[in-house]
Amino acid sequence: MTGIKYLYCAIVLVGFLMILLASGCVCSVVVLNKSLQEPMYIFICVLCINGIYGGFAFFPSLFVNLICEAQTITYVGCLIQMFGVHTYTAAEMSILAVMAFDRYLCICNPLRYNSVMTLDVAYKLILAAWLFVLIPFTIHFILTDFASSIYCDNYSIVKLSCIDTTINNIYGLFLTVAMVVVVPVLIVASYVQILRVCAQSSKDFRNKSLGTCTPHLISLTNYVADILFEVLLHRFTLKNIPYELRIIMSVQAFVVPPLLNPLIYGLKMREIRVRIAHMFRINKIRM
Repeated sequence: MTGIKYLYCAIVLVGFLMILLASGCVCSVVVLNKSLQEPMYIFICVLCINGIYGGFAFFPSLFVNLICEAQTITYVGCLIQMFGVHTYTAAEMSILAVMAFDRYLCICNPLRYNSVMTLDVAYKLILAAWLFVLIPFTIHFILTDFASSIYCDNYSIVKLSCIDTTINNIYGLFLTVAMVVVVPVLIVASYVQILRVCAQSSKDFRNKSLGTCTPHLISLTNYVADILFEVLLHRFTLKNIPYELRIIMSVQAFVVPPLLNPLIYGLKMREIRVRIAHMFRINKIRM
């Protein structure tokens, strides 16, 4: 059993380091290359930074629980992790919505794109996306007075409460609807307009436009599937699903998107791919 425990620890540590390395590479090339300091690449950088933030909210506690005999966490520590977990998941969706709006402007209004989507506007959209997450979830955090999950989340904590949690439940349902329904609807609306414009355009324009949207669509589809499963897992009793599968699916949102996003954008976006290769080539020569 001890050998298996250390194997799990090694897997968790390697996964966390891979997220830091992959996301760190993308962030580094965007920050260090002025030619990449454009709204689209800045949004990608912020998405990777959020992946790192989610990793720090999830992996350290999991690693400690695996390596220690007593698999417990303090109440304050659990609340802090809960705040980190929920703000990470919500921020991921908000940033993806901002990126969808950016693609909508670029494809549907190409002549106005540079004048509308300036760096100043991009930074304001990023700030708005984070405030949209931090303000309501801070309120939710205050309302929350362990759990069957391997990490701390609001629903698992509330189930253990000995007082009336009606207000918390209603507010939590409101936030769930906002993040799982309202934000995706805005994203879908953006893509409906993009598809409409592509259908009326030339084949070259259509291929180029859809090519720039492909990484975003892959990230979005994967993330929505992970979050939808997590919501269904907590709101409904899914006893027919094996426990091991439930555990794997519940951690996917903290493992797959942070790993997948930098790989998708690093491989699909030629500008990022070339500069990452150039960065490693320079470091190899210096060594």
